[in-house]
Amino acid sequence: MKSIIKSIYLTLFLITFILPADVYSLSGEVETAEFKVEGVCSMCKDRIENGALIKGVKKAEWDKETEMITVTYNPEKVELIDIHKAIAELGHSTDKVKAKETTYKKLPLCCQYDDGAHKH
Repeated sequence: MKSIIKSIYLTLFLITFILPADVYSLSGEVETAEFKVEGVCSMCKDRIENGALIKGVKKAEWDKETEMITVTYNPEKVELIDIHKAIAELGHSTDKVKAKETTYKKLPLCCQYDDGAHKH
């Protein structure tokens, strides 16, 4: 009887936690894209990565040195341009969507990547 209960728990565990992750990653539903996002510091990194994590985005990682973000997303749930827009709404221009000047000016001074004379 104990072995039957253990088998049931193991099966439920597999169905609940392990199988959906494997099915999701093997189904081809996720894509990875890379694009430029302007920023300069670790505060920018946090803001950019968190801003990119909209519904349908599984992972976002921004590299401060190259100013490139890599996003893993489900194209059936979100379009790539929507990720660009979400980041730009926070004040960081991407290679496809420019941030509004008013939003950019609200960034902390250390995060203002373009002071008009040169880029940091």
